[in-house]
Amino acid sequence: MKVYQTNEIKNIALLGNDGAGKTTLTEAMLYEAGIISRRGRITAKNTVSDYFPVEQEYGYSVFSTVFHVEWNNKKLNIIDCPGADDFVGAAMTALNVTDTALLLINGQYGPEVGTQNHFRYTEKLGKPVIFLVNQLDSEKFDYHQVLDNLIDIYGSKVIPIQYPLNEGPEFNSLIDVLLMKKYTWKPEGGEPTIEDIPDSEKDKAMAMHRVLVEAAAENDEELMEKFFDTETLTEDELRTGIRKGLATRSMFPVFCACATKDMGVRRLMEFLGNVVPFVDEMPQVHNTRGEEVKPDPNAPTSLYFFKTANEPHIGGVQYFKVMSGTVHEGDDLTNTDRGSKERMAQLFACAGANRTKVEELVAGDIGCTVKLKDVRTGNTLAGKDCENRFNFVKYPNPKYIRAVKAVNEADTEKMVAAIQKMSQEDPTWILEQSKELKQTLVKGQGEFHLRTLKWRLENNEKIAIRFEEPKIPYRETITKAARADYRHKKQSGGAGQFGEVHLIVEPYYDGMPDPTSYKFGNQEFKINAKSKEEVDLEWGGKLVFINSVVGGAIDTRFMPAILKGIMSRMEQGPLTGSYARDVRVIVYDGKMHPVDSNELSFMLAGRNAFSAAFKEAGPKLLEPIYDVEVFVPGDKMGDVMSDLQGRRGMIIGSESENGYEKLIAKVPLKSLSSYSTTLSSITGGRASFIMKFASYELVPTDIQQKLMKEFEEQSKDED
Repeated sequence: MKVYQTNEIKNIALLGNDGAGKTTLTEAMLYEAGIISRRGRITAKNTVSDYFPVEQEYGYSVFSTVFHVEWNNKKLNIIDCPGADDFVGAAMTALNVTDTALLLINGQYGPEVGTQNHFRYTEKLGKPVIFLVNQLDSEKFDYHQVLDNLIDIYGSKVIPIQYPLNEGPEFNSLIDVLLMKKYTWKPEGGEPTIEDIPDSEKDKAMAMHRVLVEAAAENDEELMEKFFDTETLTEDELRTGIRKGLATRSMFPVFCACATKDMGVRRLMEFLGNVVPFVDEMPQVHNTRGEEVKPDPNAPTSLYFFKTANEPHIGGVQYFKVMSGTVHEGDDLTNTDRGSKERMAQLFACAGANRTKVEELVAGDIGCTVKLKDVRTGNTLAGKDCENRFNFVKYPNPKYIRAVKAVNEADTEKMVAAIQKMSQEDPTWILEQSKELKQTLVKGQGEFHLRTLKWRLENNEKIAIRFEEPKIPYRETITKAARADYRHKKQSGGAGQFGEVHLIVEPYYDGMPDPTSYKFGNQEFKINAKSKEEVDLEWGGKLVFINSVVGGAIDTRFMPAILKGIMSRMEQGPLTGSYARDVRVIVYDGKMHPVDSNELSFMLAGRNAFSAAFKEAGPKLLEPIYDVEVFVPGDKMGDVMSDLQGRRGMIIGSESENGYEKLIAKVPLKSLSSYSTTLSSITGGRASFIMKFASYELVPTDIQQKLMKEFEEQSKDED
């Protein structure tokens, strides 16, 4: 295989909803390019994409597939991404390491919620978009309806390049208004017959051609001037204008294809090779120091590892993009994230499970290697005099959380190691050992996402697991001031224990003035603060600790022990055992013994005095509230709103966004446990949502009482 230079390489992310036909298109492209001799079928489980056992079991893509085709002396690196929203991490990664998005549209349904989501990601990253309307042979297909929907959603930037002549089961020809030719295929597809446009279609084709020419001309001053003079552009000028329009996202070309019959695929590849921007024509990536890193083959070498796969019979396969310089087989490089050394013993160009050995790869290219010792997804390997590191891939927040347990406790350590290993393949699988909840949590993007993880653990690793509802990280606080005192006294043999603490607790908020006095009943307590300590709690909120002891009733050296006792109770609140927050404690009096007082005595006295005062201070339970944005078709808006309200959600507002409604709400985390599954059920899989922690809010009284009772019974059982 020849070594392609930076200006001969194009990197493309293949995106689209489940069922849009990405895997089938991949087969057709590889076949047309001669990489494979026969097109595989999903039903036969012999495709280049979807080759992992879990993908063949479930019949949908779980991982992205990296492949390349050589076409017209260009190298097209293409990353075929899963369509399901549950596997969005792969799409996010692919968009970050490629330069153009090819967004497939299922011709039967037109733009779907997945289309919206993917387009939104391209928007955030400023990536060019090409729409490909697939499945032209479907009985339900209506090209003009699909095109109208695209224009309604994305505006006049949507510019058709092609349109079918006979859509539906009889589809075999289309008009290309860029080349102004008719393409016709035999039943087996492949290479078309190219003819002049028939008279019956000339007016329509010419009208669409003029729209295309004008859109292309708008991206270049010289072209615009020529267009004003002649109202036409040459084929090369059109390509230049379209390329610039793609790069600036001022136009979104629309192509047509029937991937199952290999019709329109060859023409699409010509366009990808000839027109879409090259690697060096797109905005450049910055390293962690904010420095621009250009894809210069003569610069010091740096490789960004964006994907790890553990393949049967091979083990670890690491995929990378050459960010700068040139990498050769046998190069010794340094992991700038971990400090370890690695040798690039082998280099490959990718084609799914198949790989082509190469001797070198230049800046902008994508390749893979095997059996590196210490490289993780997101790491950078760099050559001498290069310290580049990259962290430009930003993954969405988890939307589905489950506590995970090994059925056989002896497998727990093995289970944890396996999940950690799998999170290298998909960083949106997140493992957390929660000290607070005393649970092992696994987080993901949806039920299917975690179901896939479970399947792999049970089938690949032979570890039986079960999922459970995760506990909710409640918080405890108080609503009024209260006081208490506690004497700890213990005598055993010679030395005893003695410590007495008198304290006041009250709710704390930022900017709160220092206390001067308190009144409880008829008694007033004057406060003369000798010291104040503010503790920023790792679980959020504050503890403010004030020493107001006068006359040496408690020696200053015992104050840290009292604070330690209070902190131990803050870590396990008296209501439900949850973390407590936003409390001010004033120690104003106490007693000590010249012999029996020690740190342990005052720690226990402080802990118990605080617990007693807390229970008298109008204690309240707080629950985590999340900001939720739901993207939903208009006809399902009412159903989704009703469901959210049934989950104690508060609807904040709604707005239209690219043909869909965006519903904004605040919802308790407790109510979001299985929301992804319910939302899919309500909308037939046509909606999606994102969620982000917002704040802690008071739990309704009836729910608080129920939770306190459950905690009380649980504590009795444990005793």
